[in-house]
Amino acid sequence: MTKILAIANQKGGVGKTTTAINLAASLAALEYKTLIVDADPQANSTSGVGLNPREVEISIYECMVDGVSVKKAISKTDIEYLDILPSHIDLVGAEVEMVSIERREERMKDSLKEIAGEYDFVIIDCSPSLGLITINALTAADSVIIPVQCEYFALEGLGKLLNTIKIIQTRLNKQLEIEGILLTMYDVRLRLSNQVVEEVQTHFKKIVFDTIIPRNIKLSESPSFGVPAIAHDAESKGAVSYLNLAKEILIKNGIS
Repeated sequence: MTKILAIANQKGGVGKTTTAINLAASLAALEYKTLIVDADPQANSTSGVGLNPREVEISIYECMVDGVSVKKAISKTDIEYLDILPSHIDLVGAEVEMVSIERREERMKDSLKEIAGEYDFVIIDCSPSLGLITINALTAADSVIIPVQCEYFALEGLGKLLNTIKIIQTRLNKQLEIEGILLTMYDVRLRLSNQVVEEVQTHFKKIVFDTIIPRNIKLSESPSFGVPAIAHDAESKGAVSYLNLAKEILIKNGIS
């Protein structure tokens, strides 16, 4: 059975794309067939696994707006067990174009039905907004991972996101669960980082992942090489942390 995980937070710069790419690559390294769905018009997940977004002919946009088969859009990556459903700048206009489409919140869910059971995991990289594309992602997902950076405004906007998740659970996707809150960009040297960890763990208790993602140069560098951190430097702290996160998710879901 396919598990669909959305990575969502309307705040930019919290590590959504880094998490999508590296969690997907870690699951693939553990030999679970994994698909990244790049649902962000910036297409950073697409370029982060080695594709040039400008050369993408069929993307998630065509699947959602024109009903093109996702099988025509999916590309293989250089990593075994890892595929990508790429994005394109055209996705910016999708929200406007989908306004008059029937069941517009369920277009991504409908598109992904075609590959049900073909992957162990589908990881959706959401855009930094709570617009129609993100609502589509949350409607299609089984659960959501919320990255929260260990910085001063960490909890700002989190209430709004949790409220949106509640609305989607009520109206569009009763099965949607919160997989966990993931603390990212942790700097062991900063007192502030430790305060944020403490605050988030106190507030949200059991839904916070044990794995914390550190600030790591290899995580920052790897997108410029078009590879996940595990392919750039498998022994780096960043790569090891995402591998630990993948294992934590497998255990939580009774898969490992």
